[in-house]
Amino acid sequence: MNEEHLWQAWCDGCARPNPGHIGLGALLLGPDGSRHELSQRSPHSGCNNEAEARALLATLQLARTLQASALLIHCDSDVVVRLAQNASSTEAARLAPLFAEIRSQIKCFDQFELRWIPQHRNTEADYLSRSALGLPARTPAKPRKRK
Repeated sequence: MNEEHLWQAWCDGCARPNPGHIGLGALLLGPDGSRHELSQRSPHSGCNNEAEARALLATLQLARTLQASALLIHCDSDVVVRLAQNASSTEAARLAPLFAEIRSQIKCFDQFELRWIPQHRNTEADYLSRSALGLPARTPAKPRKRK
């Protein structure tokens, strides 16, 4: 990817209860170091997978608004990462139109990459998605003791 024009983003969605209200969160960093946050309650309700997918879609739309041409998005949902890149998948068929819209938005970028990251590396986007629903920040998991 062209580092000179590269935007980076982290996105997350939550549904409370599951299924329930959807919160969307995203952090975008521009190539000039600018920081843009998204924290909003979705008008839709649904499950956690739908929340994660809607957060990805909202991130793509915000990046387009900010005129990003090269975009690297980090997402902690392996389901969303897989389905966003696989048009032939029949997994989560109910969400197929949403993933079709995501793939359509992806085509608008000159360069695009979507990477899975572990949840503990996505804390800012998680905080923004939870804040959209008035939820407190997630308590970090305590390290497990080895036997």
